[in-house]
Amino acid sequence: MASWPRDGRVTGLQRLCCAGLAGALSLSLTAPLELLTVLAQVGTWHCRRGLRGAGHSLCRAEGVRALWKGNLTACLRLFPYNALQLAASRRLVVLFTDELGHISHWRAIMAGSLAGMVATVVTHPTDVIKTRLIVQNRLEPSYKGILHAFYKIYHQEGFLALYRGVSPAILDDLVVLGCKISTTFIKIYISAVPFSAGSFFVYINLDKIWREPIVHFTPLQNFINGCVTAGVAQTLSFPFETVKRKMQAQSPWLPHYGAVDVHFTSMADCFRQTVKNKGVLGLWSGLTPSLLKIVPYFGVMFSTFEFCKRVCLYRNGYIESPLNYKLTPGVDQSLQPQELRELKLLRRESFEPRKSALEN
Repeated sequence: MASWPRDGRVTGLQRLCCAGLAGALSLSLTAPLELLTVLAQVGTWHCRRGLRGAGHSLCRAEGVRALWKGNLTACLRLFPYNALQLAASRRLVVLFTDELGHISHWRAIMAGSLAGMVATVVTHPTDVIKTRLIVQNRLEPSYKGILHAFYKIYHQEGFLALYRGVSPAILDDLVVLGCKISTTFIKIYISAVPFSAGSFFVYINLDKIWREPIVHFTPLQNFINGCVTAGVAQTLSFPFETVKRKMQAQSPWLPHYGAVDVHFTSMADCFRQTVKNKGVLGLWSGLTPSLLKIVPYFGVMFSTFEFCKRVCLYRNGYIESPLNYKLTPGVDQSLQPQELRELKLLRRESFEPRKSALEN
């Protein structure tokens, strides 16, 4: 059994903003690797000479700014995705907890996975738009921006085109569900990450390698565990991610059908055509830059989130400085932010001199 840990000194809105800012910064810094991953998954002409050749060809053809195509959409997607995932997680955790406020590991895994699926389905149109913006030529664009892409896809291809590739995306989440580590472990850093993934098998073995309880893990150990488990889960679920990207990119309204390297009619046909034309390893095209992205992504994510959290704790009055975690003397750390503000207001009013009747 495991309880649902949460730092009550930071409000839900502050936690969401910290997660959004940390995610946006880490996405922006690792955007070129994400772009190379998508191009390799779709199979555009840039990737015929390897990853380095793909980056060089793209920069020469469209400029250095092309390495950040679709990044704004990915950053804007973080806030609704995190908000939906957080809201759904809380609902599901409350549903799965017992009368003592505890939840089993497997129910925690189920709650986190279902919450991720809900957020994935609702925000999937933004993922489609991100893929289309990445694969298009920046100098001769089919879409002038996010809103124009949404409008054009909706009117040319219909509403369902915005959900193209949602089936492998859900299957991807189901694969991660089978690999995911306990939400109670991820909660050490879940609010800093717009997704939660890992391998339960790897987690158990890492726990044995460290030879100490989870609660004694250092930030470096948590960082290593997160990178390894996320890498394993991403490798296992990557074929579904590849098929999703191909389905999102393919369109009869785009030049060369969206530059997809295979033509297909359905998700199953996409799997079949990819294996037939590219081999089984074709389902893992783009895995290398995706895995290379994990370490800097997690590193920037954790450090940014922790700094933003310290700023919030400082503004709420719990610590003396946003540069460290030194507690403010005399402040009850168990109080909620609103309770602490009310207590400060009450103390301030009790020490204010009252006006006499003659002054009134």
